Amino acid sequence: MFRPMVRQSKQLTKETCVQILRRQKRGVLSVNGDDGYPYSAPINHYYNPDDGCLYFHTGRRTESHRTESLQKSDKVCYCVTEPGKPIPNDWALLVRSVVVFGRVEILTDEQKIVSICTSLSRQFTKDEAFIQKELGRLAKGTYLLKLTPEHICGKQVEEK
Repeated sequence: MFRPMVRQSKQLTKETCVQILRRQKRGVLSVNGDDGYPYSAPINHYYNPDDGCLYFHTGRRTESHRTESLQKSDKVCYCVTEPGKPIPNDWALLVRSVVVFGRVEILTDEQKIVSICTSLSRQFTKDEAFIQKELGRLAKGTYLLKLTPEHICGKQVEEK
């Protein structure tokens, strides 16, 4: 169902892809938008090593472009890119990226939202008091998006 990578010499292993998903904090989530146009937006994520799924938080706004699109089609694409590393004695960078194809489920269970959003928040701050205060204030107004991967691929390229 998913196309093989054309330049397989650039392909990353599944293990490397997972390492990148665990290390990076954000990417671009693309959904099937209006009138056949994709809709993409940057978003923070949490990769859960226990179930291999990616999680995102979003407001409980049923009229949002993303939420309406997900209600029509749960198929998504998510892309994460590392900042890149300089190639010695060259101007170019080595850049690694990961693309995840899968299906998104909208979760409303408050206990799950608090658990996953706590893990997501700890990627940005270790201030537990702040995290608990924010979750206590916002959890009831939050959806949790669970992306179950169907295909993960990654590549490393030189920018030049």
